[in-house]
Amino acid sequence: MNRRHFVSLLGLSTLALGCAGPGRFVPESTHGFIARQISTPQGPHRFFVYKPRHVGTQEKLPVILYLHGGGERGEDGVAPTQVGLGQVVQAALGYFPFLVVFPQCKSGGFWGAPDMAARAMQALAVAIHDFGGDPERVYVTGNSLGGYGTYLLASRYPGQFAALAPICGGVKPPPLVSVPKGESLFDLSGDVYAQLAERLGRTPVWIFHGESDPLVPPKISVKIAQALREHAGRSEPGLTQLTIWPGVGHTAEEPTYNMPQLFDWFLQHRLNSAADVGNTALR
Repeated sequence: MNRRHFVSLLGLSTLALGCAGPGRFVPESTHGFIARQISTPQGPHRFFVYKPRHVGTQEKLPVILYLHGGGERGEDGVAPTQVGLGQVVQAALGYFPFLVVFPQCKSGGFWGAPDMAARAMQALAVAIHDFGGDPERVYVTGNSLGGYGTYLLASRYPGQFAALAPICGGVKPPPLVSVPKGESLFDLSGDVYAQLAERLGRTPVWIFHGESDPLVPPKISVKIAQALREHAGRSEPGLTQLTIWPGVGHTAEEPTYNMPQLFDWFLQHRLNSAADVGNTALR
């Protein structure tokens, strides 16, 4: 599929979502959504994988791991497809040119905890194996709880992702989320942003936040971007980008995922040129 066709479809999806507003849809195979279920220590994990139906390529597909927000936690597997990136993928009617994995965090869970991180990575591995994903072009993104998860998953599994796009996220656990002692990746009494930069190495990061976010202060994203840029190993221009959406609150995923440039940016990166750290479990 050529880029102009994809950009046109993405523009139509923006218009459709703007007119109709967010609404539930059935993730059907006719639009590329495929249900999966795997066993985990917490019980069955139901989730969906999207595979493009109308992308003519013999190459392995680039992969996006999408981490939903706090409102989509549960066991049905469907809720993560109904928001954020899921709506954009649905509106593309099978033309969205990435393999997309929609794991689901259990009720009360946190993507930064080891059990939920492993849950997401297991779903990712299944999708790559079963649907021809390219392990050199795996990108992770998420909003709110998923924004935290984007940072923390990439920190827990360094070298697994070619690029990150966290939205309205942070590093320290948000209010009302407790991480058991010994499970945190960071020394919370120290400079967590410097620790994050060290763990991420040279992985490209494009951070997004709403200027008027009442739940996760945008100053968190500003501090993270500053720490990443100041880290000695991340001095390369463009390795850290920050976009603050004017007048936007906690729904910053809407302008972010309706921006074709984000997906072009993903495709500019692959593991053999992006990261300098080496966990290779999915390669």
